[in-house]
Amino acid sequence: MDSSGKPSTAQIVVLATSSALTAFFYSIYRSRATIVARLKEAKKVSHDQDLKTILSETPGRCIPYAVIEGVVRSVKETLNSQFVDNCKGVIERLTLKEEKMVWNRTTHIWNSTEKIIHQRINTVPFALGSHDDDIASTVRVIRPLDAAELDLETTYENFHPTVQSLSSVIGHFISGERPKGIHETEEMLRVGDSITGVGELVLDNNLIKLQPPKQGFCYFLTRLDYESLLRKQGTSVRLWRILAIVFGMAACSTLLYILWKQYMHRRQSKKERSILEEFKEQQRKRLRELNIEESSISPTSCTVCLSRDRSCVFLECGHVCTCSQCYEVLPEPKKCPICRASIDRVVPLYNS
Repeated sequence: MDSSGKPSTAQIVVLATSSALTAFFYSIYRSRATIVARLKEAKKVSHDQDLKTILSETPGRCIPYAVIEGVVRSVKETLNSQFVDNCKGVIERLTLKEEKMVWNRTTHIWNSTEKIIHQRINTVPFALGSHDDDIASTVRVIRPLDAAELDLETTYENFHPTVQSLSSVIGHFISGERPKGIHETEEMLRVGDSITGVGELVLDNNLIKLQPPKQGFCYFLTRLDYESLLRKQGTSVRLWRILAIVFGMAACSTLLYILWKQYMHRRQSKKERSILEEFKEQQRKRLRELNIEESSISPTSCTVCLSRDRSCVFLECGHVCTCSQCYEVLPEPKKCPICRASIDRVVPLYNS
């Protein structure tokens, strides 16, 4: 905070940044907390229930937000892994990533980076069935790629390093980019995997479907069970809440510090004005005692003896109010006669 009492640029930047981050983290926290609250309220259903009858008796023939667990079953055809024998699935994601080292001119170190240069996702229709093979009811999964927490299993992974020559190494150091190689992965949702689906459960022409819910509810397809999914989402909520609280406290602390400094500055200014008025009143009283007209006193006269010219500057307050002789006779510890501030050092004043 400067001498005028205004907040410094650094204080304003800290306050604005912490306030913006607090608002950002709080909005994420509220969103995640809403997801967890709705996830707790979701209706749990299972394949051993008569789902068609339940849905037929439900208004709109749908449950807006339901939880169902089951195993992945193919509807007609399956996807075969391109690298692993006898590996069948319903979702396949092939990814090629370029890995390279990039020279950071600020920190002067090499940083590892990744860039997806190609990605392809193949899907076929699939359904969730019961773990019990004797139960034939299935739930068709609609738009699975729109679901959150869709963690596919890595079925193949290989790294192809870049072949480098002396000239390429020199070129890489000049350009600041050093390729490491290509990372190739295959991920699949395999037939027979146990997954948990959370979404809208509807009965459409004698077909039970699990699809993305309406009204802003979150669609989940995960290999975690329901309790593990709930714990994971709850952990995320606590993390964002802690971040919001930490940056909120930083913003409040900065604001309180700025307000306290302004209060102290105004208090000090008021005190200095009061001391100055008291000093002027004492000076006028002395002039009356000496029977001297105030207009006859030179503006450059010493405020103590009123006879000699002012000849020294008091630091750090900066007042020029006494001659050197009167400064010498000031009582210890020496203080400015005007503002009562401690005199750290004195600079002689030369009038030309």
